[in-house]
Amino acid sequence: MTHVYIIGSYSTVFKRWPERSHKDLTREAYLGALEDAGLEDGKAIEMAWFGNCGMWVDGQGSIRGQVCMTPLVREGLFPERVPIINVEGGCATASMALHGAWKDIVSGQSELSLAIGVEKTYYPEDPDKIQALYCGGIDQYDPQQWEDYYKAAGKAAGKAFEPGPDRTIFMDTYAIQACYHMKKYGTTQRQIAAGAAKNHSYAADNPKAQYQFAMTVDDVLADRPVTYPLTRSMCAPIGDGAAAAILCSERFLKKLPSPIRKRAVRIAATALSGGKYRSLDEPGLSRVAAQKAYNQAGIGPEDIDVAEVHDATSFCEIYQAEMLGFCGEGEGGPFVEAGETGPGGTIPINTSGGLVSKGHPVGATGLSMIYELATQLRGEAGPRQVENARRALAENGGGVIGFDEAACSVIILEAVD
Repeated sequence: MTHVYIIGSYSTVFKRWPERSHKDLTREAYLGALEDAGLEDGKAIEMAWFGNCGMWVDGQGSIRGQVCMTPLVREGLFPERVPIINVEGGCATASMALHGAWKDIVSGQSELSLAIGVEKTYYPEDPDKIQALYCGGIDQYDPQQWEDYYKAAGKAAGKAFEPGPDRTIFMDTYAIQACYHMKKYGTTQRQIAAGAAKNHSYAADNPKAQYQFAMTVDDVLADRPVTYPLTRSMCAPIGDGAAAAILCSERFLKKLPSPIRKRAVRIAATALSGGKYRSLDEPGLSRVAAQKAYNQAGIGPEDIDVAEVHDATSFCEIYQAEMLGFCGEGEGGPFVEAGETGPGGTIPINTSGGLVSKGHPVGATGLSMIYELATQLRGEAGPRQVENARRALAENGGGVIGFDEAACSVIILEAVD
């Protein structure tokens, strides 16, 4: 298979940006990735994949990427007549954009392709827009189906399904899953809090993170309850941001200056899987995507040095450590509490701070994971650097079908020797 490389990667700071537009964030992410790639301009870009979930709440659908890139085309910063493909897949949107750009290169149709994800989820003047945006991630045609499913699961988990107006419905679904895991395996609220505290501490050293302060386990437990066992510090915040990556072929890479070639990161695998209504005891779709990715890369979970996983709540880190094969099923709680996902652990996870602290602008999240992992593989992560990191994995899920995400992406990256 043709090798594909990331030569440019960038993320804006994730935060609440009421004063910045989608076009503003698009500009920063694109120009940042261009600069990181050492390219004077984007004239060699042949395709672009634009990820976004929520622009429609502002009245802009259909041609989101074209609209956001038009000022850059007009100014000669992005080439004319380049096709822009709009991508939407819930929280997995940006990873899907990267998957599309990767296919451009693998197929031989393009030498240079752009993946970009942009999102605004903070609308202080109109909170209804926030709820509308997130409601797009669950079936709006047959809500009775998932309501019945969650009510039945709540009975099995010992936690009633009771959504509240102060949170998205996804927090309730994660809480039920957490309670079931606690009931079945003995996982504790303190173990969930340990993962959250670790990620907040990582984010304190990440200048791109939305929350840049450390927390102890007791701080996390004492924070405002959202829905048991989750406190606010265990849940991803509302925020805005953008991230991008520029992908190229091996032939294109060979034409670039040595300093750029040395910082290139190879995409060893990129795999997707789809969700379904599963039983509480059935493994999730991330296990399927991970196995596809491991097979494609010719490695196993023991070969991964650092990972970013989709911790929309801190329970997810426990669960995904199991699904991705970093520990056994039911062992995620003790694994995280023992520090195995922290500095010096078996597999450092969410060195960016994760979604709970780095932030989670839905359509940008997947590419922000790629930015963090590229930074790690380049040895440029500063105080949060994982020693001798050579292989990295990103797991990113989007939307919900029962307790599965509607879609899941697992991407494996390798440092270039």
